[in-house]
Amino acid sequence: MPISMYKASAPIFVQFLASLSAVLDKAAAHAEAKKIDPAALVTARLYPDMFPLARQVRAATDHAVSACSKLAGVDAPSFANTETTFPELKERIAKTIDFIRGLTPAQVDGTEDKTITFTFPSGATREFTGQSLLLNFCLPHFYFHTTTAYDILRHNGVELAKRDFMGAPVTL
Repeated sequence: MPISMYKASAPIFVQFLASLSAVLDKAAAHAEAKKIDPAALVTARLYPDMFPLARQVRAATDHAVSACSKLAGVDAPSFANTETTFPELKERIAKTIDFIRGLTPAQVDGTEDKTITFTFPSGATREFTGQSLLLNFCLPHFYFHTTTAYDILRHNGVELAKRDFMGAPVTL
């Protein structure tokens, strides 16, 4: 039995974005409790050549929006890409979740073989099927950036556990 493209995308993105938002709440509380400037966490990175936390969150939301909008054939919401605070990052996550929740299974299911051209920031393009875009590109990137965001905060002393990363399963 084939798996629903909608069920393989929308609930997964919503679950992990909701958990990422909760992780940011814990980071903000940690900064306040330890009297750390929140900007120190928002700009933290695991290694000098890696993206900071804010960019990891932006990238995670970008991959979720990109996958869902391209599969559904709808315009993606636009973001300022200037978020520098926990509340701004949480607002971006909330906007992403709202967009995904606004899609229906009928818009996404049946897109496994849909040809999708992805344009990279460099201008280069790559063709995918809907299934390969989701399973081999957007989901792996999404997990990478959500994991790295979690790791940055954990590395900086925010008390997080695996259950914080995983969140609660979502049914859409």
